Amino acid sequence: MIILVIVFLLVLFVFIFMNQAKFGKKPVGDALERMQLSKNFGEGMFQNISVTPQLTDGATYYSVMKKFFFQRSKRLKPKGLIPSHKTDLKTIAIDKNVLVWFGHSSYFIQINGKKILVDPVLSGAASPIKSTTKSFPGSDVYSTDDFPEIDYLFLSHDHWDHLDYETVNALKPKVGKVICGLGVGEHLKLWGYNPDIVIENDWDQHILLDKGFEVNTVASRHFSGRGFKRNQSLWLSFALTTPTFKIFIGGDSGYDTHFAKAGNDFGPFDLAILECGQYDRSWKHIHMLPPEILQAAKDLGAKRLLPVHWGKFALANHDWDTPIMELTALNEIDKIPLLTPMIGEIINLDDNEQVFSRWWEAVE
Repeated sequence: MIILVIVFLLVLFVFIFMNQAKFGKKPVGDALERMQLSKNFGEGMFQNISVTPQLTDGATYYSVMKKFFFQRSKRLKPKGLIPSHKTDLKTIAIDKNVLVWFGHSSYFIQINGKKILVDPVLSGAASPIKSTTKSFPGSDVYSTDDFPEIDYLFLSHDHWDHLDYETVNALKPKVGKVICGLGVGEHLKLWGYNPDIVIENDWDQHILLDKGFEVNTVASRHFSGRGFKRNQSLWLSFALTTPTFKIFIGGDSGYDTHFAKAGNDFGPFDLAILECGQYDRSWKHIHMLPPEILQAAKDLGAKRLLPVHWGKFALANHDWDTPIMELTALNEIDKIPLLTPMIGEIINLDDNEQVFSRWWEAVE
């Protein structure tokens, strides 16, 4: 009887915990019907273009968890503070074309007079449990109060390190339009976003945002989910065209043919923003390894490359700075211009000669 009571209380706790608003909402009704009509939806969930096992090279969930908990890198997190430069986003001249990175995959773009925000996570954690997956010390120099009005909020998918309930909820009064994948809008509507400003799209769709501003949604190779059931919303990247720039806004993705397709269809790109970090050979199909990042940039015809998805959270078992160290070393051969700003440092999108320091070398 005691065991049954304990099991019942545990199940009740999990049920109550998982029904918090921050977990979002599964699509129902018209939203679910639209998903089910997608050619990328089958067997009750969204599917990648290529067969994409979650684990590879003989790995099992047991072996991955054993490695993560008992064979962790000693430098999984930095010992010192992540350096930063606090740029006042509200006072940047409207005629300046700039990008400001906030660590991991969050960044602000002001381009041709429009203000864009991508995957903002500013709450200090990338997890539903605040005490886990904390941001690195020094990396949280921005809050939602620091942002001006946002014309377009881009959300690549609904994982906790890309769609943060606290951040997105606080930004609600400032956001003009949201562009996301099918199913992601259900979370936002639950959180009080006006459905009229939420644009949900499948892969390979075109969105006219404003005169001279258009977006084409691009496939990525990943997965989604904020709870136990995966792939009930769509993950994607964006090919953004403005009056003077072409920018590839990459979400999480393993390497596949979609990069070459995007390069052929919408490139070459003035800037490609691609994930760099949180990879492992045990899940090499859902996050790119360093050589694949450079190949993806070539496929896209990228004139410059901004590596993101590192520098703020430890989601894999490599040293915190291994991604950028490996990428810069490999790039000694390819010589693709790399943008490696500190958190908060301005990238001048009009300056193709801008040089950044190797700031990570000063952090233990």
